[in-house]
Amino acid sequence: MTSTATALARWAHDLEPTADDLALADRSLADTVAVALAARDQPVTRLAAALGEGGHWATAGHVLDYDDLHMPSTTHVSAVCVPTVLAAGGGARAYLAAAGVMTRLGTALGWRHYSAGWHATCTAGAPASAAGAAVAMGLSAERIATAIALAVPAAGGVQRAFGTDAKSLQVGFAVEAGLRAAALAAAGASADDQALDAWLPLVSAKPGGLDLTGAAVPDGLAIKMYPCCYALQRPISAIAELAETTGLDARDVSRIEVRTPEATVVPLIHHRPDTGLQGKFSLEYAVAAALLDRSPGFASFTDAAVRRPAARRLVGLVETELDPGGAGLLDGQLQVKIHGGNGAVHHAALRYPPGSPARPPSDAQLSAKLAGCAADLDTDSSSWTWQNAADVLREFLPRRDQARS
Repeated sequence: MTSTATALARWAHDLEPTADDLALADRSLADTVAVALAARDQPVTRLAAALGEGGHWATAGHVLDYDDLHMPSTTHVSAVCVPTVLAAGGGARAYLAAAGVMTRLGTALGWRHYSAGWHATCTAGAPASAAGAAVAMGLSAERIATAIALAVPAAGGVQRAFGTDAKSLQVGFAVEAGLRAAALAAAGASADDQALDAWLPLVSAKPGGLDLTGAAVPDGLAIKMYPCCYALQRPISAIAELAETTGLDARDVSRIEVRTPEATVVPLIHHRPDTGLQGKFSLEYAVAAALLDRSPGFASFTDAAVRRPAARRLVGLVETELDPGGAGLLDGQLQVKIHGGNGAVHHAALRYPPGSPARPPSDAQLSAKLAGCAADLDTDSSSWTWQNAADVLREFLPRRDQARS
């Protein structure tokens, strides 16, 4: 019986991207490089310069939580796959091979795996990184399967890291593991290709085979409009739009009711955040930021912003009612009821936020995001290609010697 690693390796090796696949790859490259550059001054970005290039770039690409997401697998695909492929000297096809492996493996791991507390970006990411690096290196299908198997011991990461430096660092570790596994496979290391199959049930993967048909990245990728956990994109969008259309003054708010399926808040573990990183995983703070800032950006997720007295007051007003069940961050519908001055009650409901696959970003929205991320840098996102993106990252992200100083 063909092992899962072998099946994925053969698919990755034989992949012939379509025009739509390649368009997704180019968009993912631009989005990921931009988000990584936006994180150039983050303390953890400097710390991660002590890693190899792939791990460094992955950490930078993930720390702001502004990177794309694959909804069915709940994995941040490009934060893993773009840095891997750039570090390995590959291009769009290698990225799509890595992304295809990651989305399929992540979907096999399923919601039960994510809701148990695993960071699926890392668990699915390490084997996917190995596959992408191996494709970039031109390895055979057999050697790609070996690389995937060699990455299994490093396929770990937990949601308890959310709100700390460890979240983005463990994504960097997954990329480092994948690159290392591919290099060892290229050098002739051996591994049992059944290792992945033995590991899957240990981490609560749902039974059943992988679907290797269709687009390279099934169901596409969600692009974030706000620099925080994807679980916050919907509540921020709903409340920001409500505040904008009603002219609601945050100072007049006396009560905030939020109703949503319980699955949609699984990663939102910080109810009274005290730091910017914790605020990225707080439903209560997201509500406050949307009311105060209308369109929360980088400045909304600093320590100082989270500690604003006005934000603290609003956080304390949020009442959350969770409907049982669900199996995803966009499950069901979000409903909000905000009590304002003079007894007014404002209602909002939202199914799909802007940037989701059901509401993809416009060219203008994406261009504005890229420009905001690369502000004050002498670089033009429209000129980034798979051939020069690594040089752009090397130029603008801190080097190892800077990290030590």
